[in-house]
Amino acid sequence: MTHTIPGNYNPAPDLLAGKTILVTGAGDGIGRAAALSFASHGATVVLLGRTVAKLESVYDEIELAGGPQAAIFPMDLAVAGGEQCAELATAMTDTFGALDGLLHNASVLGERRPIESSTYAGWQEVMQVNVNAQFLLTRHLLPLLRAAPSASIVLTSSGVGRKGRAFWGAYAVSKFATEGFMQVLADELENTSEVRVNSLNPGATNTAMRRTAYPSETPTDNPAPADIMPAYLYLMGDDSKGVNGQALSVR
Repeated sequence: MTHTIPGNYNPAPDLLAGKTILVTGAGDGIGRAAALSFASHGATVVLLGRTVAKLESVYDEIELAGGPQAAIFPMDLAVAGGEQCAELATAMTDTFGALDGLLHNASVLGERRPIESSTYAGWQEVMQVNVNAQFLLTRHLLPLLRAAPSASIVLTSSGVGRKGRAFWGAYAVSKFATEGFMQVLADELENTSEVRVNSLNPGATNTAMRRTAYPSETPTDNPAPADIMPAYLYLMGDDSKGVNGQALSVR
């Protein structure tokens, strides 16, 4: 059964009260907007990213708005391995005991060129950040997600991860891999009541990545990250209980 996100979804102000949610790539763009939005709806947010100053800025903004105290966990997914992810899981277990939500938002665009002229180093970097790190984090955090009464994993997809397009190279292939990862994991967890897994394509959004990919666009023609947050709130909150294994789109 195909599911769609309700139009004009209006989340309750306390939708995420008492929940702990980890956001990757939380320092910029959609990740930053998601962290702020989750916190404003009551969640304790764990900010994961590689640039500490950006994470600290988001942390301060949450604090200034009166949200629950966030946590910062610096990690460069381009070089992250199992040991770092295990350390994160241990720290999360000691501090929170459970994890109610995991938003895999961090991605790199990589080279925009034909496969024939793509470099292996560029290909490897995209696969490491967009696929391998996503797998490692999920694998190590799954026990924490299972410990929550109702947890949600949201993986960030793309239009080019659902229909391939010339010159999108490793990025498109990494997003096809993300869709496959979502389907496999969702099927494995289908008969559990505590963890659901879905992918979300944010569509054209005014972010640094979008501006890099489409330099001739007028950036303000696309919605700001904050404008697409209802979809993220829906998937992280209990209103989406029972939604599992779906390839969803913001619009």
